[in-house]
Amino acid sequence: MDFLNRCPIIHAFTWAADKNNDSFYYVTQTPKTYDEEKLYKNEWKDVIQYRESERGDTIYRVSNIENEIIKKEIVTTIASYGVSELIASPNGEQLAFISQSRSGRFEKNDDFELYTVNLSNSSSLPYRLTDNAAREAQLHYTSDSKHIFFLVYRGSGSLDSQRVNYQTRLYSVDSKTGIVQRWAKYFLGNIIDYALSQDVIILGQTGTEVHMYTQKSFDDPLIEQNGFNGSYENIVTASNSSSIAFVHSSFDEPKEIYYIENINQLQYARAITEENKLFKQRQLPKQKVYRWVNNNDGKQIEGILHYPPGKFEQKNLPLFVLIHGGPFDADLNNFQADWYSCSRMIATEDWLVLEPNYRGSTGYGNLFLSEIVNNMVSLPGTDILYGVDSLVRDGIADGRKLGVGGYSYGGYLTNWLITQTTRFNVALTGAGAVELVSSWGTTDQQTFSDYLISGKPWQAPDRYRAESAIYQMNKIRTPTHMVTGENDIRVSTSQSMIMERALFSLNVPHKLLLFPGEGHLLSNNPWNGKIKIREELKWLHQYGNKSILN
Repeated sequence: MDFLNRCPIIHAFTWAADKNNDSFYYVTQTPKTYDEEKLYKNEWKDVIQYRESERGDTIYRVSNIENEIIKKEIVTTIASYGVSELIASPNGEQLAFISQSRSGRFEKNDDFELYTVNLSNSSSLPYRLTDNAAREAQLHYTSDSKHIFFLVYRGSGSLDSQRVNYQTRLYSVDSKTGIVQRWAKYFLGNIIDYALSQDVIILGQTGTEVHMYTQKSFDDPLIEQNGFNGSYENIVTASNSSSIAFVHSSFDEPKEIYYIENINQLQYARAITEENKLFKQRQLPKQKVYRWVNNNDGKQIEGILHYPPGKFEQKNLPLFVLIHGGPFDADLNNFQADWYSCSRMIATEDWLVLEPNYRGSTGYGNLFLSEIVNNMVSLPGTDILYGVDSLVRDGIADGRKLGVGGYSYGGYLTNWLITQTTRFNVALTGAGAVELVSSWGTTDQQTFSDYLISGKPWQAPDRYRAESAIYQMNKIRTPTHMVTGENDIRVSTSQSMIMERALFSLNVPHKLLLFPGEGHLLSNNPWNGKIKIREELKWLHQYGNKSILN
């Protein structure tokens, strides 16, 4: 299929529902014709017209891929928007897709809607099934093709209101009428994933646990299945049997793939892989859940403690606070070890690591998640500081040896916290904003700031300023290590440059690493993640045991 190497970037694709599996559909940006390209070049040369030059998408069908003569045809061309996700119905009569803005930026939630295309009518235009203020995602048809399931991810708007964000919810929509039903409507936690079998199987998060649930219909009760503690993820089901495969892990059990023939075997599931058995042959950090209270409002907060190997539940340990991003996310009873989730690596360097599930985290109810609105760093920041106070008061942490760090929203909070206190000896921050007005203007997720600060900069200027760390940078004394992707547009690279200049002006020890070819996530070159961790551990060794108060 050499023609795929010559086509524009593929946004989405799906295999067609045919017996021979010899055809599929894919989506690319609609290319300009030769005459359109020539006309534009004559008038504009190399000038790019922002927004005006953005183009919609085209859906193609490719068939006869097992033969020498491959057939390619246009299914539909969409001028006004792009396509982010595409699936084919099992009966072969429909395509379903999720629209997005032509640019891919998140500027309006109503850019994201669910459409279908009637494949039996070549002149059929896309039919809009939903009309709401949410971003639909993760489509699945039911086996009879009558309904389409989708998630609305946490913090991605809602079907109820433009200005409300909830934890992740699951819905189904009638593929003909557009009637929507909500599943697991009385579940108070956050839905991580789902799969369709005889029942709907839902992976639901409450607190630090992700368990497996089933539901027969949208108005039936949600039933928790008897399984393992820890976290389930990446669940898949077979289309012609009741077989289920999934990934499971916990504090003590690394991630492996499990297989069961039906849901009733869940508590007896055994791993069918041993990809991570090396972790079980090493002495690693041990974990426990820790809870404390924010004394300002009496709210209970919890997090996870990672003890250095061989020092479980010992006292007076150096403490590093590792803050998750999101903010609509949570640290869980699972096994994760990479450039982002590096708690085990830091604990192995003889630090007690606290991962706080601050206000805004998932798994604790919609109110807990939404309390972050208008207090996007100040409220979770106080949640975290009270956690540090509690650990020191309980004699678990050494108040003279404190560090803090985080990436993305964890970087936002790290940047804020070191303007609020000089208690931290060392800070590790990555891809976090410090000036929220400029961040609003450069991010690809404008709706994020609109929601968390309840308005645009000219509608809520005082809140934008009050929650921006840059205006209190003169208080920083903490040696700070910074990292960012050179091409980051989620949290613009310029935010790290602003912070670097401030620390340089203040003569605060600091270092900034720019990773070429990387966006918000360091996912393009594995060396970048390794170098990030290597340099951060060096920074911890250099400054972690030096009190800045001396």
